[in-house]
Amino acid sequence: MSYLKFDKDLMINLEYSLYRNILRTNRKGAYQNTSISGCNTSKYQGLLVMPVPFLDDDNHLILSSIDETVIQHGAQFNLGIHKYNDDNYSPKGHKYIREYNIDSVPKTIYRVGGVILSKEIMFSSKENRLMIRYKLMDAHSPTTMRFKPCMAFRNISQLTRQNDQVDRSYREVENGISTSMYYGYPEFFMQFNKRVDFMYQPYWNQGVEYIQDMQNGDTFKEDLYVPGYFEMPIAKGEEVIFSAGDILVNTSALTDEFNAELKKRTPRSSFYNCLKNSAHQFYYIPKTDEMYLLAGYPWFKVRARDQFVSLPGCTLSVGRPDDFTKIMDSAIPHIQDFLNDKPRKNIIKQIDDPDVLLWVTWALQQYWKENKPVFKEKYVDFLFSIINFILSNKHPNLTVDPENGLVSTYGRDVAVSWMNAVQNGKPVTPRSGYLVEFNALWHNALKFAEEVAAATNKEVLATTYEEKALKAQQSFIETFLNDAGYLYDYVDGTYADRNVRPNMIFAVSMDYSPLDRRQKKLVIDFVTKELLTPVGIRSLSPKGYNYRPRYAGTS
Repeated sequence: MSYLKFDKDLMINLEYSLYRNILRTNRKGAYQNTSISGCNTSKYQGLLVMPVPFLDDDNHLILSSIDETVIQHGAQFNLGIHKYNDDNYSPKGHKYIREYNIDSVPKTIYRVGGVILSKEIMFSSKENRLMIRYKLMDAHSPTTMRFKPCMAFRNISQLTRQNDQVDRSYREVENGISTSMYYGYPEFFMQFNKRVDFMYQPYWNQGVEYIQDMQNGDTFKEDLYVPGYFEMPIAKGEEVIFSAGDILVNTSALTDEFNAELKKRTPRSSFYNCLKNSAHQFYYIPKTDEMYLLAGYPWFKVRARDQFVSLPGCTLSVGRPDDFTKIMDSAIPHIQDFLNDKPRKNIIKQIDDPDVLLWVTWALQQYWKENKPVFKEKYVDFLFSIINFILSNKHPNLTVDPENGLVSTYGRDVAVSWMNAVQNGKPVTPRSGYLVEFNALWHNALKFAEEVAAATNKEVLATTYEEKALKAQQSFIETFLNDAGYLYDYVDGTYADRNVRPNMIFAVSMDYSPLDRRQKKLVIDFVTKELLTPVGIRSLSPKGYNYRPRYAGTS
């Protein structure tokens, strides 16, 4: 039984199904993202979005959608759906959906008269390639299927319009064709697991609109190129597999490949398994010996802070400690280049942000609790090199104050923390000086380093870290704890920011908190009272002067 399941009433209600999206990834940076209705609602969505390194460092939409048509007795029933001007949806394939469920892979079941058709979508785990399996579950008359690909071949942040630069040529390959719309893009292969006829009838599907972009005040209209359509008969009980990607495949192996990939998937049979699947969606494996975590889809790459904040949750929390070491080991050379002021590769972005090394230390601490023997073998010297780098004030924007032992950063004109929204080149929420979560992390890092030093018989080093941690703890209380019982968000010179923000909760959550039990409770009470909502924690109390309850785009 599927844990995630949507019935007919929900699927035909576009007010509901347009705003529920599905994301599938392949660990190589490619993804498939669309609404559960099958209608793309944003320029960033599509069936196959993938990196094109020859062109740039961004993702590119290759295949926007594929419109299927069921044909019986000359009557055509189109299962696709696109939005056009004036809220016109055509065709209206969503009205044929009887069920949408996500067990191992997304599965849509259509009913058209006496025809019942299932459709399952899956990424290859090793390639930038999408596979779709269609099964004719029931039919009382001879049935033909037609497949019409809508292609874009563009950067995900741009839109395409009808133009004369498109390359309309194609070549026939085994059970399909290959084509490429523009120079610089890879050859794109569309193949089936059985013989298929391709009808070359190129045209532009004009005026496709993306409702979420429109509502956000962004550009939202484009034209999609259709090279023609594929057509084949399908028998009751027969399975047809469509493959679309940047490599030519052996079509006779598609059925076995699909089944083998299906066995690898963790079924979404519980909330835990859903979280586990979601965690693995962010894995990025550009090479066999490298592994990272992407910060998000559709546009984020590997960002240092995001990777190390999420690393324990994406690996240790779901029983994948080996993945933790693979990701950490892939990152260490990049971090060491930064520590040694050497030229850095560009794969991990923002590695010089002031709190990144603090989050690296926190992530290492979580692994220490999981496997001390391996940690002692692999990470002890690396940990000490980070702590000593910070203590030596070698970081370009993180300074240890010799008087109070706290760390400070300059953030008046640049975003330095996770609150990094920028408008006109300036941080929306400037935070500078002593930041509360930075110093909670710093105290925790010193205490953790003390623990590791003591456990590895480095008594002198342990004593040094202990003394510095004690100074930082005392200064933390004096600097951040106010008379109301909560923590200032940051202190910059004589200014103490009294806004109630969630950053103070980090001081409670650390393994080594600078707060005592009573102080922790006061902080939790403030966060609960002013920030907690049924769907998460606000970034600012409604009592704050700058609080804005609504955010929306403008046209």
